[in-house]
Amino acid sequence: MHFLLHLTSLALAATVLAQTYNGPEDPRLKTAIQLQRPCSGLSTTKDGRVFLVCQHTDGSAPNPQLVEYNITTNTSTPYPNAAWNNYTANSTLDPGQHFISANAQRIGPDGKLYVVDAGHNLPYGVKVVQIDVSADSVTRIYYIGNATNSKSHLDDIRFHNSTGFAYLTDTGSPAIIILNLETGETRRVLEDVPSTNTFIPVSAEGHFLISSSGLSYVYADQLEVSPNGEHLYYQACSGGMFRIPCSALDEAFYNSSMAQSSVLNTYVEPFAHTPSTGGTAIDADGNIYCSNTDNQSVLRIYPNGTMTTLVQDPRLLWVDAMWVDSQGLLWMPCPQLNRGVSYNNGTSKIVKPLNIFTLDIGVGPPANDHP
Repeated sequence: MHFLLHLTSLALAATVLAQTYNGPEDPRLKTAIQLQRPCSGLSTTKDGRVFLVCQHTDGSAPNPQLVEYNITTNTSTPYPNAAWNNYTANSTLDPGQHFISANAQRIGPDGKLYVVDAGHNLPYGVKVVQIDVSADSVTRIYYIGNATNSKSHLDDIRFHNSTGFAYLTDTGSPAIIILNLETGETRRVLEDVPSTNTFIPVSAEGHFLISSSGLSYVYADQLEVSPNGEHLYYQACSGGMFRIPCSALDEAFYNSSMAQSSVLNTYVEPFAHTPSTGGTAIDADGNIYCSNTDNQSVLRIYPNGTMTTLVQDPRLLWVDAMWVDSQGLLWMPCPQLNRGVSYNNGTSKIVKPLNIFTLDIGVGPPANDHP
């Protein structure tokens, strides 16, 4: 039955894949940054600083992974320093004190920068690095290896500010990870349940992503916390957004009976019928912004779950982790991940420069997300 469901899901997905969008460019989009390396996410501060997490999906050198970008001079500097960004394969350096595979970064509600390092399952490599941007120095490292397994790929992070918890997604082995930011303790929940799993491969520009190991299945990926802290929204990369009360997750952190998937899963409910997605963001009104990697658009999902198209433009090629700044601008990095070497037989089809666009949405971020 499981196999038949899998085949049925694939057949259904194949019939509904949207084709790439070749319509006109939207003049509301402003080009904020142009890069020669793919950027999968960014953060900004109120005083104008910009931090980028860079990938080497174009076949470029893996370092630096985290940079501060100067918009005035169009230059980037390894952040917080070169030493944190100089780890290479087969290195003898301490994986716990260097970025191994920085996958996401964001300024948290406390104003500090948090970097999610998937770590390649090296000892102390899987971690969340906290950086004080006022001092440009690492202030704490949360080692997450005890909450992951050999298939794990730590993906992204969001915060439940009033309780001191952070939530992370695992795209390699479906689950949500709860991190106590005070104690550093973790708990892995909702492991391999329907809402963190997927039977549909990721798609972009009208085609499934296929790597050397076959069709690409990316499990629990995007996540957002509602402005009132009531719900965690999350989904697999191929779409289908769910939500769960944060209170249920927080109780599960302390209560092993509650943490059992058979119990905690009863609190999960479908929220929105989203498509294959590169990244999301949320604003102070509770609207979630969700990219559609097939038709080069960004959707706005209202708090009641209804969706509208916010913007569609042929340049919005795999919009990844978005960011809402204090001026009401939605930042949209476009790393063209599906055109990278992993999905094109080792050849990059990425067209440079790579763009980061902004769009005025007229509302800022939730206070429980970032300043």
